[in-house]
Amino acid sequence: MIPLKTPAEIERMRRASKIVAEILFELAEVVKPGVTTGYLNAVAEKEIRRRGAVSAFKGYKPFDDDLPFPGVICTSVNEQVVHGIPSERVVLKQGDIVSIDLGVICEGYCGDAATTLPVGKIRKEARRLLQVTEQSLWEGILRCRQPFRLHDISAAVQCNAESHGFSVVRKYFGHGIGKAMHEEPAVPNFGEPGTGPRLEPGMVLAIEPMINEGVADTEVLDDRWTVTTADGKLSAHFEHTVAITERGLEVLSRL
Repeated sequence: MIPLKTPAEIERMRRASKIVAEILFELAEVVKPGVTTGYLNAVAEKEIRRRGAVSAFKGYKPFDDDLPFPGVICTSVNEQVVHGIPSERVVLKQGDIVSIDLGVICEGYCGDAATTLPVGKIRKEARRLLQVTEQSLWEGILRCRQPFRLHDISAAVQCNAESHGFSVVRKYFGHGIGKAMHEEPAVPNFGEPGTGPRLEPGMVLAIEPMINEGVADTEVLDDRWTVTTADGKLSAHFEHTVAITERGLEVLSRL
């Protein structure tokens, strides 16, 4: 079952997603060489509290035997794909890229978004990876409406990324979102067009391409959270929360 949201529920998610968008915008202004990912986490935590929301990430445990996630944001640097743990020991350097993923709960409903940012001047190929990954996100978002099916979103992301010579991560997906951060359906970033459930009003989805410079394979570090590329090459991650309504699609986490 894919939960369908009422207009009132989507309005609450609109407010949660606006908080996410505002904080990501503020963090983008802070990212520069010499800043630690721990500092970015502290800024995000302060801004979440100031807006009367709570973190959807801090203390999150997908399964009972998992370690709880310690931060309010995920900060994944360079070859790190997703779920990087913020730390005062991780200092951003000129030429790095850093993915920042943020989720909050406001009035009982979640908002979720991510962006990958350059740290100072980055090499040309890294910039192209960021551009293609964000473009892949928007190619997927454009299919978030009737009469498309779920895997039309997936196929659009895959086609755009692979047409530019990059690979699509296959172990980690986008997802439905609502009262819980992760709801049905899973939204892979690869698939066959014209397959999957039909999209309909009331669906709210977190679309999140994770695109690698090299191979699609990934590994998990000993911290049991941080996912890295298997070949040590760069990865980028962009995400928006999108609602499908009677009027069409709405990107809730866009300023």
